[in-house]
Amino acid sequence: MMTMTPPVIGLPCCRWWLKDSQFFHLVGEKYLRAATWCGATPILLPALGDDAPLAHWLEMVDGLLFTGSPSNIEPHHYGEAPRDGDFNDPQRDATTLPLIRAALDAGVPVLGICRGLQEMNVALGGSLHPAVHTLPNMLNHREQGDTLEAQYGLAHALTLAEGGVLHRALGSTQAEVNSLHGQGIRQLGAGLVAEAWAPDGLIEAFRVADAATFAVAVQWHPEWQIDAHPLSRALFQAFGEACRQRRHARG
Repeated sequence: MMTMTPPVIGLPCCRWWLKDSQFFHLVGEKYLRAATWCGATPILLPALGDDAPLAHWLEMVDGLLFTGSPSNIEPHHYGEAPRDGDFNDPQRDATTLPLIRAALDAGVPVLGICRGLQEMNVALGGSLHPAVHTLPNMLNHREQGDTLEAQYGLAHALTLAEGGVLHRALGSTQAEVNSLHGQGIRQLGAGLVAEAWAPDGLIEAFRVADAATFAVAVQWHPEWQIDAHPLSRALFQAFGEACRQRRHARG
């Protein structure tokens, strides 16, 4: 009996200058572990910008996981002015924004998490609130506490769109999620459909309506302690299954 080769999930890197050193391309370990939880082999895709061989990468992978990051997308990508003190990663932007569009055109399964959600939205023409907590009647969605357990603890309720991808995967329209972000969706990009909302009305998840396969993004961090949360398990199970189907179809 032949065993199918595990699918390959590509994770685009951040590009950071480390003190007294040079630029490094890196991905948080928790996202690598999430890819392996899906039964996949993770590979890192460096933030090469215009030099990134996007077509070659898309031939290599069976799925793409766009991760969270402390950095924010440069505001000019969605028509806003630069912000004092903003931590940006222009090489990641220059890599991920065209990669998202190419992946959707190629029918590659895609999952966006936190910054990854924001990247997918901006790549498809959407815009962001630079600081959700400064808006009237909005929650403070930034992490709270000094420990990882506190910062990644459940922070607010979530309402899932009835009949949506997440509702069907979970079997419920109600959940609770963590919250570790300052920015959020202002206007959805073209072809995106909201999948979940926070109590203040902020869009917390969406799907790409006409995607040929799984193409979903979430604002919270499901990669943290996946097995402890039914919604996280359901999300990664659906993503992993889409990656396996692509691997099978490609032989």
